[in-house]
Amino acid sequence: MAYAGLGALQMFNGFNGNQPMPPSEAELATQALNEESLYRFPSFDSDAAVMLGLSLRKRFRSSSRHVKVRGMVISIQTIAGHTLFSCTVGNLGGLDGAGDVSLDSWACLEGMISVVRRTGHSSYYVEKGMNAMGKSQKQLGVQPDLKICGGAFPIWLENAPCCPIAVVACYSGSSQDDHHLVVTSVRDYLKKLVRDNPPPPAPSTMATSMGTSMGTSMGTSALGQSIPTIMSTSMAHQHTGHTHAHSHTGRPPSTEWVRDPASRGIQHLHDEHDEYHDHSGELEYRD
Repeated sequence: MAYAGLGALQMFNGFNGNQPMPPSEAELATQALNEESLYRFPSFDSDAAVMLGLSLRKRFRSSSRHVKVRGMVISIQTIAGHTLFSCTVGNLGGLDGAGDVSLDSWACLEGMISVVRRTGHSSYYVEKGMNAMGKSQKQLGVQPDLKICGGAFPIWLENAPCCPIAVVACYSGSSQDDHHLVVTSVRDYLKKLVRDNPPPPAPSTMATSMGTSMGTSMGTSALGQSIPTIMSTSMAHQHTGHTHAHSHTGRPPSTEWVRDPASRGIQHLHDEHDEYHDHSGELEYRD
């Protein structure tokens, strides 16, 4: 009896063997919100919109849903309302009314895009959040022209957290499938961007490794000074204009002598390597 009661309780809770219960509406809303913060674009323009739209169209045509549903409408618009990409997968209904898509499909798609413009979140998140609260569209005071259905996803930039820059949306009649199709296309597009444009290596690491290898391979000079030290000393001499080496007395070259020869005094004029001749009471310097 106890075993039968446990089996009945598992069936009542939605368990089938070891399979877990499906996620609740609140959990699906949280997952949709995490997707918005995870998939951010480094940049977005009309070329990116065309590539993303064609990828979305190709993914739908290669799926099994294209055989069952056949029709889908796709649109990518800026948050201000400019259309960057738009296409229809399938044909409109003929005289008999049968077709892959209808004019109502575009009306539903525009209503989903309006939800993203009003809330800044995906239409799937708004739908699941509203269901988690147990409220209807009329109870929340949402305008009737807004289509609370999954399939419209905001396009955020990495360095612009104030509002989304565009909206990518598709509609085929299935809220969950349309949302999953858009999110998967966005995810794969961002992965392709990273794969095609890898980040450059840090310049500081390269400079450090090059400096270490040069110091190790070139070693030091015969005077016990490293090559970088000799180069820096030569550059300092070129900067000051003084090229005299150290004298035998060990006195280093003076930069004050270059700026003002008289600042050293008359007693320092007679250097053993320099000759001075007095003509008409004036000193003439000759190196």
